Amino acid sequence: MVAESVCAAKVFVESVLCFALRKKREKMKPITWSYSSLSLYKQCPKKYYHLKVVKDVKEPLGEALVFGNVIHKIAEEYVGMGKPIPAEHASIEPALKALKEMPGEKLCENRLGLTVDLEPCGFFDKAVWWRGVADLIILQGETALTIDYKTGKKSQYADLKQLEILSLAMFKHFPKIKRVKAGLLFLYANDFIKTAYTADKQSDLWVDWVSDVGQLEASVKSDVWNPKPNFTCRGWCPVTSCVHNQGARNG
Repeated sequence: MVAESVCAAKVFVESVLCFALRKKREKMKPITWSYSSLSLYKQCPKKYYHLKVVKDVKEPLGEALVFGNVIHKIAEEYVGMGKPIPAEHASIEPALKALKEMPGEKLCENRLGLTVDLEPCGFFDKAVWWRGVADLIILQGETALTIDYKTGKKSQYADLKQLEILSLAMFKHFPKIKRVKAGLLFLYANDFIKTAYTADKQSDLWVDWVSDVGQLEASVKSDVWNPKPNFTCRGWCPVTSCVHNQGARNG
């Protein structure tokens, strides 16, 4: 009886969250967000405005990002299709081989979408509210694994929030799943940072995400995008018109 009451309460909380989100959307232009875009907004609303809203500034495609894209493609083709890993990247094979040999259905570079009602949808559906791409999902009955590949040489600043939102989406797309084991696999730092999420905690976890997206929606509605000084102001931010951009001032 207690378990049923707790379950009903969680369903009610999630319903309230969905209702609040839906009402906000009815009064404003719909937004679509991802973990990376929301992180950008939280880092600096003004930077988000220039990169994502008016799009009058472009983020340079750095060497690290290009390298990361190459490695992600290699991992996708090796784990998903058995394509050999190029000799120059042989050092990443042991970690990827362990994943490749794990039991379960493997979904590589799996695109996921959710509506504002937290219902599963296609990545490019008109009703999509959130989008995300899981580097690797392994379905094992009521348990699933999701892995995010990292190509950095250090893991001490690892952010697990991306795994959290991907896991929440997986619970919606694969409703039989009761537990998601998630991890950041640092292919060149020889580190694997693990965490786990359970389906019965979904409502609690959604609260912070809805709050953060609510702040983004408030900026969209008011068209107010205040700058927020952060570490990228020291010459790494492409928004040179910002008063906090030290690189622009020193240039």
